[in-house]
Amino acid sequence: PEGTEERTLQAADRILADNIADIILIGEPSEIMELADRYKLKHINKATLVNPTNHEKKETYTQLLYELRKAKGVTLEKAEKMVEDPLFLGCLMIKNGDADGEVAGARNTTGNVLRSAFQIIKTAPGVKVVSGAFLMFVPDRSYGEDGLMVFADCAVLPNPTASELAQIAVSTAKTARDIANIDPRIAMLSFSSKGSASHEMVDKVVEATRLAKEMEPSLKIDGELQTDAAIVPAVGASKAPGSEIAGHANVLVFPSLEVGNIAYKLVQRLAHAEAVGPILQGIAAPVNDLSRGCSVDDIYKMIAITCNQAISLKK
Repeated sequence: PEGTEERTLQAADRILADNIADIILIGEPSEIMELADRYKLKHINKATLVNPTNHEKKETYTQLLYELRKAKGVTLEKAEKMVEDPLFLGCLMIKNGDADGEVAGARNTTGNVLRSAFQIIKTAPGVKVVSGAFLMFVPDRSYGEDGLMVFADCAVLPNPTASELAQIAVSTAKTARDIANIDPRIAMLSFSSKGSASHEMVDKVVEATRLAKEMEPSLKIDGELQTDAAIVPAVGASKAPGSEIAGHANVLVFPSLEVGNIAYKLVQRLAHAEAVGPILQGIAAPVNDLSRGCSVDDIYKMIAITCNQAISLKK
């Protein structure tokens, strides 16, 4: 949707050069090509360019948006204006089957990126919450899956209920399979391991673990576990004997956004880990949000991640 944004164009050019994805750029085509010429991008001519104010499917998308949102007070006239917004247009293309996923946020706020996704694409079946996961590549390869771990939620939901936390766990397991290609071993983290402390915050994690198992009985999951019990075999054996997860977790689910966000940034800085994300999970089709301070490389990686999510969805 941000087809005239410099970093986005550079990332799209690399993606097209590497044959990773077909790219649709929303924006005035003459402006896009002028920018491509200015930045010496040689592959943008392989992209599909869509003028948000004038294209052959504008009436189709207007009608689709009207049908989706008329119960919320959106008139046909208002829909005609809304489809000119690239963020809404991108989501409508996905909803109509004309695109598989979307990457935005280099120019737009997270709120704006998610608003159009919530209103048009909505959440996946059985999931009511959207969350954000990070792939964490740590230098010490004895942790996780050869140094790769998945952290969530680090980006979206401030204080999830037990039910929401269970949905985050199930969504993160899917991300681990789809993006990292690993068999998820999920630790539901707390400041307690197997009843070592008593508190309502611990109870929430215990209940979330139970609900996640109900949602997906084959899930390899355990909780509540402290972080050292989750990732250090000797500590796991001591604090949670008999657990197949303790000491061997490759997916960490945090009890709140506050904890998750602090944790991933500490690991990123103090352990010199590479953090890739946030990868949005729980939306019915892949929509990923970028930081407005993102690099070309960040966008390139997020497009590749979005491709993997789309491939999994097609399967």
